[in-house]
Amino acid sequence: MVRSQAMPEMTIAGLARAGGVGVETVRYYQRRGLLDTPQRPGGGHGGGVRRYGEQDARRLRFIRSAQSAGFTLEQIAELIALDATDDRARARALATERIRALDAKIAELQAAREALARLARQCGGGSAGPCPIITAFADP
Repeated sequence: MVRSQAMPEMTIAGLARAGGVGVETVRYYQRRGLLDTPQRPGGGHGGGVRRYGEQDARRLRFIRSAQSAGFTLEQIAELIALDATDDRARARALATERIRALDAKIAELQAAREALARLARQCGGGSAGPCPIITAFADP
């Protein structure tokens, strides 16, 4: 993702707002190498405020969207690097890995839902003795 040649116009707070995150999250992504840290105007010594452009906001939104899909920051860094190389096969492999992990998580959640539904039915089926739901969680 190439930095736009247009004059950047946002402060770090504006960039954070555009990406729906806090300023510290932006700084964290910068430390991780996921976002560029622009130079301060005037050589960077005690001078002006760093400015960010729309390309930076797009990158930040990309990072957040990829996180929402379950990619780790390491995988996101790799996706960003792949964007420059146009390596679709590796990007597809990363996506396939995520799909497998999501499928496993969905299966785990479905099993948990079925177990809880079974306990709820047992709880509703009788009024004597301890509640099966509370018993199940108290003594796993």
